[in-house]
Amino acid sequence: MSTTLPADISEETVRTISEERDEPEWLLQRRLEALSALEELDLPDVIQTPGRRWTNLEALDFEELVDPLGAEDETERVDAEGATVLPFTEALSEHGDLLEEHFGSVVDLESNYLTALSAALFTTGTLVYIPEGVDAEDIKVRAEMNSRSLFSHTLVVTEESASATILEGISSGEGADGDFDAEAGEERYFSNLVEIAAGENSYVQYGSLQTLDEDTYTYTLKRGDADVYSTINWIEGNIGSRLTRSDVETELNGDSSETKIVGAFFGHGDQHFDVNARVWHKAEHTTADLVTRGVLDDRARSVYEGVQDVGRDAWDTNSYQRENTLMLSDESEADASPKLIINNHDTEASHAATVGQVDKEDLFYMESRSIPTRTARNMLVEGFFVPVLEEIEVEEFREDLQELIAQRLRS
Repeated sequence: MSTTLPADISEETVRTISEERDEPEWLLQRRLEALSALEELDLPDVIQTPGRRWTNLEALDFEELVDPLGAEDETERVDAEGATVLPFTEALSEHGDLLEEHFGSVVDLESNYLTALSAALFTTGTLVYIPEGVDAEDIKVRAEMNSRSLFSHTLVVTEESASATILEGISSGEGADGDFDAEAGEERYFSNLVEIAAGENSYVQYGSLQTLDEDTYTYTLKRGDADVYSTINWIEGNIGSRLTRSDVETELNGDSSETKIVGAFFGHGDQHFDVNARVWHKAEHTTADLVTRGVLDDRARSVYEGVQDVGRDAWDTNSYQRENTLMLSDESEADASPKLIINNHDTEASHAATVGQVDKEDLFYMESRSIPTRTARNMLVEGFFVPVLEEIEVEEFREDLQELIAQRLRS
């Protein structure tokens, strides 16, 4: 079903956003095309069984959540030697041709209602450009959301034999001047589209850590296009937000290209996580590894879908997927739907998903060694995350995620 367009979103609204940022005509036209498509587009697909939708995106009241002209953020960008890391407003004047070529080339901006809404209304954006042969580490993009709604767009372009490690963080601020009051517990909406165009023999590692407050609804779509011999690795950590819809996807379009998608989430209260990892093997000798682990406490709920799609021409494919969820209370709930779509016989692939509770024998053993029950449980939870943490090569990201897990266990 399509969604009713909020009354305060119009062509005039989009033109105002574009004019305030002094954008070129081509970008304004892409915004307007996305706006025009909204009336015909559906919300993203969600897993459903007869009589039940596992995630209720229809309940989102965009009339209340979206304030297109009131967006405020504080974004810190840390570049690396040889790399270009710029807000869109500056990148348009310095690298306009690059943006025009790649903006919307990896993510179909009209793939669903939420992508088109973000493309029409985004007010903050970042270009990360790595020229040929440059090795860029420790690129950081840290955003603080200070308004009722915020739409963001990130474009990463790496040329041949370049490499980049990018860490993204999104958190909630106290709110800007105006009619929005963060301290009053008013609901918010955050959207983030990320595109990675990885050139031949290039390497991109993109880590994202979301710690938004639990009055926020979040939608993110991160998608990469891997060329010949290139690698795109994702790390996705979700701790905050009331409802999180997170899609992380890679198309392996070049021979011998690779991807790894590592995900972790920890929910409590009435948080809801709808996390999805997808990979399309479209070329020969491609490799994918999808690893996700999550923990749920109180009444928290998770929905996971993992898809490995091996094309007819993707000979000599290796594709692996595993997802594990640990529930700490009887009221929490988890569902998982791993999928294999295999279209040729020269493929080695597997998938697995488990849902369970803390092992009572392990807990009893630790208690018998005079370890308090709460401490023993927390130690087992921290140990549960170890296989995912070991997949994270960036030490700073790994330590940040470990500390957030420890904080959640102490709360």
